[in-house]
Amino acid sequence: MSFINRWLRIRREVTHGALVPPGWRFAWYEPRRRVAVYYRAPLHWLMRAARELIYRLRVARDAPSIERAQVFEMQRIHRERQRLADEYSRGYLVGWHECFRECLEIVEDELTHPSQLLDIGALLLDSPKSSRGN
Repeated sequence: MSFINRWLRIRREVTHGALVPPGWRFAWYEPRRRVAVYYRAPLHWLMRAARELIYRLRVARDAPSIERAQVFEMQRIHRERQRLADEYSRGYLVGWHECFRECLEIVEDELTHPSQLLDIGALLLDSPKSSRGN
């Protein structure tokens, strides 16, 4: 007897709506194939445990090492800091542009009204003398 025939004797796959033969117990469900896998009464617990153990070993083997996880964490932190720095610099430049525009408007207003210009020379010459004597 071939291996597949022997395997089919101890394992049954049942789709939706099919009848489960008596004495067979549910072991697990495979959603991609939409098939429930059944084994004989005591064997279904062992097969379920073996499948879970294999799954956990595969996850542990494929999990990134601690060093790789630390590298991923450092990269994530760096990206977050970079994002915050970009946000800050955008806000800083927007504020600088607003301030520059306001100053430019004030200077343009002063230049369009020459009668209101400050006489810088007069301010410098008429500066109050210090009353402190040496």
